Amino acid sequence: MVSTEEKVVAVILVGGPTKGTRFRPLSFNTPEPLFPLAGQSMVYHPISSCKKIPNLAQIFLIGFYEEREFALYVSSISNELKIPVRYLKEDKPHGSAGGLYYFRDQIMEDSPSHIFLLNFDVCCSFPLLNMLEAHKTYGGIGTLLVIKVSAESANQFGELVADPVTKELLHYTEKPETFVSDLINCGVYIFTPKIFSIIQEVFLLRKDRADIRHISSYESQQFATRSPTDFVRLDQDILSPLAGKKKLYTYETMDFWEQIKTPGISIKCSALYLAQFRITSPHLLASGDDSTATVVGDVYIHPSAKVHPTSKIGPNVSISANVRIAPGVRLMNCIVLDDVEIKENAVVIHAIVGWKSSIGRWSRVQGDGDYNAKLGITILGESVIVEDEVVVTNSIVLPNKMLNLSVQDEIIL
Repeated sequence: MVSTEEKVVAVILVGGPTKGTRFRPLSFNTPEPLFPLAGQSMVYHPISSCKKIPNLAQIFLIGFYEEREFALYVSSISNELKIPVRYLKEDKPHGSAGGLYYFRDQIMEDSPSHIFLLNFDVCCSFPLLNMLEAHKTYGGIGTLLVIKVSAESANQFGELVADPVTKELLHYTEKPETFVSDLINCGVYIFTPKIFSIIQEVFLLRKDRADIRHISSYESQQFATRSPTDFVRLDQDILSPLAGKKKLYTYETMDFWEQIKTPGISIKCSALYLAQFRITSPHLLASGDDSTATVVGDVYIHPSAKVHPTSKIGPNVSISANVRIAPGVRLMNCIVLDDVEIKENAVVIHAIVGWKSSIGRWSRVQGDGDYNAKLGITILGESVIVEDEVVVTNSIVLPNKMLNLSVQDEIIL
């Protein structure tokens, strides 16, 4: 068990506006980490998992969004979970390891014995306590959460080789061109404070090389664009060199895991979190006993939403604040954001309906449900109006558009 004397801190990397481009048009309105999955912000899920760690002193969110974009959220989540949550803004991107090092003084304020490091765009059960216990038995500097995936999809992630007995990380390569292993990095780590000296060594080594080595004009341009002395990646610059040196180990999860790369994947991840709520937070799920509507499967309905009793909701539906659902509406596999109105007998399947949008009577907003395809779901941006008896299929609609004709497989600019 964790000693009562030692403290632990958690760091969640939230990126910045440049990463949010993959989430457009939804990231026009809100930073991607604050986009809701299963009725809670994306970053809430790792934060609430960290809350369960004994002797947790603080949670840090590190990114390069403007502080005002996170100020209200950080304040409310700190009050809700009764744990200090702070947002630390980088002056510019420093890389996953560089950002950690940049704020080392703040992270070490409570002299923690261990530091959890998580990426916000990971969807999993976050077995942090089990990771910590395993890490302490290994006796290394760091432990990675890993999972086995299909050989076909492995090269989209960091592939690794681990000793089957000792679990030591023997080899690590980021998105290799040829198959290395079906074991991949989940983007969840635990480190001892020694990680800071490892990152510092990378900084110093690069600086020395830059000072003494003749640099070609091409290299000079690269160094000018992204200085090697203040941008350090955790995967290529730390994990790969340390592999096979008895310093890094692995903990394999047998539970679910996804990287939330696109809005389509977010619908799948919302389903995974809703299913997990059955075990961890059943009070968050709508019940078929409610007088609000017929509920099928796992569904989240915000308390302020008004859902007509004749509507049928689920499975895998998340309904946000102040949504109005009229009689006869059918919702399946979708995320409905704040202040949306869905009128009589409309149908929404495999779709995300943006803030303040309106879907007319007898209209359909639907996708095929291929969450990996660019147009496998339908996305309505903010304040989109779909008029009565219009069908929108496998399309992305940018904010403030009005649709009075049916569309299919289109991006409406």
